[in-house]
Amino acid sequence: MQFALTGHTLVVLPPDPAPAPGRGPRRPRPRGPYARLFETPGALAFTLPNALARLPMGMFSVSAVLLITTVHGSYALAGAVVAATLGASAAGGPLLARLVDRYGQARVTVPAVLLTGAGQLGLLLCVTGGAPLWAWFCCVPLTAATPNTGGMSRARWAHLYRDAPAARHTANSFEQALDELCFLLGPLLAAGLCTGLAPAAGTLTAVALLVTGGLLFAAQRRTEPPAAPRPAGTARAGRTPLLLPGMPPLLVTFLCTGGVFGSLEVVTIAYADGLGLKGWAGAVLAAQAAGSGAAGLAFGLLPPPGGPVRRRMVRWVGVMAALMTLPLLVAAATGALLPLVPALLIAGMATAPAMVTGMTLLQELTPPARLNEGMSLAVTALLSGIAAGAAAGGWVAEHLPPGAAGYLTPLTAAALAAAVARGAFYSWNPVRKSTAMGPAVAPPEPPSSNSTANARSASPR
Repeated sequence: MQFALTGHTLVVLPPDPAPAPGRGPRRPRPRGPYARLFETPGALAFTLPNALARLPMGMFSVSAVLLITTVHGSYALAGAVVAATLGASAAGGPLLARLVDRYGQARVTVPAVLLTGAGQLGLLLCVTGGAPLWAWFCCVPLTAATPNTGGMSRARWAHLYRDAPAARHTANSFEQALDELCFLLGPLLAAGLCTGLAPAAGTLTAVALLVTGGLLFAAQRRTEPPAAPRPAGTARAGRTPLLLPGMPPLLVTFLCTGGVFGSLEVVTIAYADGLGLKGWAGAVLAAQAAGSGAAGLAFGLLPPPGGPVRRRMVRWVGVMAALMTLPLLVAAATGALLPLVPALLIAGMATAPAMVTGMTLLQELTPPARLNEGMSLAVTALLSGIAAGAAAGGWVAEHLPPGAAGYLTPLTAAALAAAVARGAFYSWNPVRKSTAMGPAVAPPEPPSSNSTANARSASPR
């Protein structure tokens, strides 16, 4: 029996209701890893505009191919233009990331999205206005300012959860799934706008999304990693991440993986066009991104597996290469577009785990103060591979008979990625040399997530 004093009166409180027979008191349901990821204040506030700014990255290439082939009827020319714009972004990416590390994300993102939008609009006006080809390529250098919005978002997660390896694993998986979602919705949106509304509508919409999302993302300052300005009169501290042990073969692996993406996009559009179904190319390409995105989300729900991350990456890149045989076999056997949808869906399921483990390895190899630059090098390698793959896919579509032969291009790129990864990392015993963050370290085993987290938490930023 319980009592309570109200004024000058002693009252008897009713007893607590008894729990139902056979049931104990209710316990709060444990929150999943993705729900816990966004418990940090400001996490959702920077993720939403970043996703808005990232969506155009899945639109620009498809919009350019559809625009140029509609106006000028040349896949080779479309592939060359896409390769040039992606190459410019790849060349400018590391410099832009170095500026982000030095001056902060907000100060660099705002002018970057404005310059990129100007370059894309200028190219659009040249293509539709009948300008000479040299004028088209004069607009390309402005696209070198394309910001690595995905890399900046990953840098924020790494800063927020620098002492929580499991949360970083979930964040990397979420970011990869978000990338795939953008490359799922981007081609769909671009194809629908270009074929259903106007050939220029895809590029115009992508520019609007990039500028709006980029400005809103830059406004989220409380989750922004601190800048690491160089003291006046001193040389740039530390070596570039490009020269760190293990980084060159990792970047070559990313380069070949980008070749898979770039060539797959162009040869699928050409394959659909050969069947008279060009307007459905975006939906077919979305199947590959859907498979990768679903696999990425599922991968993030699992705890970080044990063992060296380098060997996990080797295995997943090998699975990606094996599954990339499916589009070739299905296209050769059926000669139809609809059977490609499940083939690309399954082929995409190894892409996200391969990218997640690759990005995790890159974060272990790169000092925190140079993380934006390190991830930008990975994106540069991917964009360079996409550019080369797009150019190769355009050449194949232009010069080889229409049909399944084009899918040899992404299969070859995937096989090269698997060969490089296995040759470089399966038996690799890294020795981490001196970096900007401290003296030389020679670990007997490859770095683990826990050891990296401890090293980062102990290092000055």
